[in-house]
Amino acid sequence: MTATETQPHEQRGRRRARGGVRDVVALALLPLPLLAAMAPLAFAGGGTRRWFGRGEGQRADAQAAKDAAAEAFYELDTAQRDLRISIEAITAADNSPAARKAAADYEGLGRRIDEVSEGYITAVDSHDLDRDDLDGATMARARADLTRAREELNRVKGELDRFAQGLGPLLQSAETQLARLAPAVERARQALLAASNGLDAVRAQGLRADDLAGRLAALGPELTKLNQGAGQHGVQETIRRADEVLREAEAVRAEAERLPGRAAEIDKRLVSLRTRAQAITTRAGQVDPVLSELRRRYSAACWQDLQQVPEQAAQSVRQAETTLREAQRAREEQRWADATSGLATVRGLLDTTDDAVSAAGDRLQRLDAVSFDRQKEIDRTRFAVRDAQRLAMTGRSTPDPRHAGPLDEAVARLERAVAGLEGRHPDWWHFLMETEAVRQTAAGVVQEIRDARGGAGSGGGRG
Repeated sequence: MTATETQPHEQRGRRRARGGVRDVVALALLPLPLLAAMAPLAFAGGGTRRWFGRGEGQRADAQAAKDAAAEAFYELDTAQRDLRISIEAITAADNSPAARKAAADYEGLGRRIDEVSEGYITAVDSHDLDRDDLDGATMARARADLTRAREELNRVKGELDRFAQGLGPLLQSAETQLARLAPAVERARQALLAASNGLDAVRAQGLRADDLAGRLAALGPELTKLNQGAGQHGVQETIRRADEVLREAEAVRAEAERLPGRAAEIDKRLVSLRTRAQAITTRAGQVDPVLSELRRRYSAACWQDLQQVPEQAAQSVRQAETTLREAQRAREEQRWADATSGLATVRGLLDTTDDAVSAAGDRLQRLDAVSFDRQKEIDRTRFAVRDAQRLAMTGRSTPDPRHAGPLDEAVARLERAVAGLEGRHPDWWHFLMETEAVRQTAAGVVQEIRDARGGAGSGGGRG
């Protein structure tokens, strides 16, 4: 170091020395009591420097215990927050006894958490580890209290963890429900929009669709509840409501789409049924000549049940025409259900009338045929009975009494019907009714035998 570089250092040293002398002189001039009071500071170097020894080690241990307790408190608080979210999800999605019990158990855990948290806060507030005048006993108590608080926090944290693990099935179910919630609500909203658009399209074609509009308007309060959300109405109830709104809205939309076609179909049926009523009226006018022919050629037993057909046909046609006019008015007023119901009534009336009008002509035709050649009807009936008898004897030496009895009675009934044709004015209609009944008996026996053998065959296959 050069002389030039050394000079400033020496000057600073002399200034420090002179400063030290001034300090000593100033102390000498102080009053004696104040001098005595400042003596410890002089020995301490004029500051608050701590001496590191056994006391500082105890302070460090207590501080470590405090830090560990704080970490345990933070972990418990975090776990409680996470578990609260799970419980809220479960209670929102599930109203079962298991879910209610889980919520009650969580409340109990919450009270225990509050207790140990209060103990921790009390321990922290009771010990100020930054104070300089703490003695060893105080720091030892602080460490013990904070350690005990940490242990209680960890114990309850363990209970909380075990409780959370047991919620697995409930939480999984709740999450499944919650996953369904948003899509279900969105589908319901989209269905309502589609139904509204469908109604607008129908109205653009001049169709009012008031009933469909009323059904759609009735869904308004349900949409309001959907918008209020699951937090107010519960997850399951909200999903159920969304599904119902979806079904009803889709039904309204589908009916709106079908409405133009439905209106066209009603118009077509009105024309068709009106034409049919006119045709039946014309045919009903031909019943009287047919009845006259029946009266002239056959006994009263063959036609007396047809005497009221002309009057009944005329009355039915008049009723059908009145109902048609009512259906037409309902169509014009766009009361679609009333129009459809009226058309169904008209169709039923015309079907009955048509059958009655046809019955007279069919009766004359059948009576003419059998009176001309009775043997054809007899042979036809005997063939049916013999066919049933052959089937009853197939694979047997004697027939089953359940089959033989009805068939024997059918043979006797046929013989009586044939014998009843003797005389000047035979009851041909009674003869036809008897032969038809005999054939029905034979057909019933055949069906019974086939059913029994089919069941036995399938049973044997299974065996």
